[in-house]
Amino acid sequence: MVKRLFEPSELDNGVPEHIVEKVSTSKKKQIIGPQYPYETKMDTEQYEKEKAELQVELLKLQKWVGDTGQRIVMIFEGRDAGGKGGTIKRFMEHMNPRQAHVIALTVPSIREQGQWYFQRYVATLPTKGEMALYDRSWYNRGVVEPVMGFCTPEQHKLFLKQAPVFEKMLTDDGIILYKFWFSVSREEQFRRFKSRETDKLKQWKLSPVDQDGLKRWDEFTEAKNKMFEKTDVDWAPWTVIRSDGKKRARLNCMRYVLNSLPYEGKDKKIAVPPDPQIVGSVKEMYKFT
Repeated sequence: MVKRLFEPSELDNGVPEHIVEKVSTSKKKQIIGPQYPYETKMDTEQYEKEKAELQVELLKLQKWVGDTGQRIVMIFEGRDAGGKGGTIKRFMEHMNPRQAHVIALTVPSIREQGQWYFQRYVATLPTKGEMALYDRSWYNRGVVEPVMGFCTPEQHKLFLKQAPVFEKMLTDDGIILYKFWFSVSREEQFRRFKSRETDKLKQWKLSPVDQDGLKRWDEFTEAKNKMFEKTDVDWAPWTVIRSDGKKRARLNCMRYVLNSLPYEGKDKKIAVPPDPQIVGSVKEMYKFT
């Protein structure tokens, strides 16, 4: 008899049977998403070593941002359980929170609902010497809201038209903008939800909206593809990070940022380009998203 990693539950409803079976009979260190370039998760000891080295570089980067008055915006988007929050946590672990802020806005108030959609995000943008890391962003309206029925088709269409214009204004004013899409396979997303279901420290991450979203994989894919089509522009391109392996996703996201900026004292042996099998443009990685 095959030992099951997870037992059947209501969470399985609406998920294809072959995925439920694949996840339930998988091994913990095994990566089960199709086409992922590595078969197993990254070794923890090696991960901790590389993470510590990259976090030292992040402190150098933060000092450079403060000394030169740079403004950096990082958007972390992707499907639920894609690894966005965990990556932000590792970025922020040793940085000065007075100069690096995590932005995770809740449901808009009645007053905010009556504003221009981007208005409440403008107030959160960084001033000189600051970095802002968005755990979801204005791109809520790009994928989540239209799929879950939280905005009208007209509002969605207007957002896709205005987002590149809004981002052109940001970059023209000197803001350095990163847009990361954390791409997770359906198998791995479901496995992470099953893990949250049984872990008392993670159950808060499993909302009714998340559970409903599990059944809407194809709808999310369609909305994501349309968002890429309209908002993957020269002045604000998307960077796709394959995140079935959380540790590799975190490290390579850090590498992407560090390698791209001319901060003082950069260790070029550490701030190397990211793994091209894990990080790339939409055109390079599209078949994996």
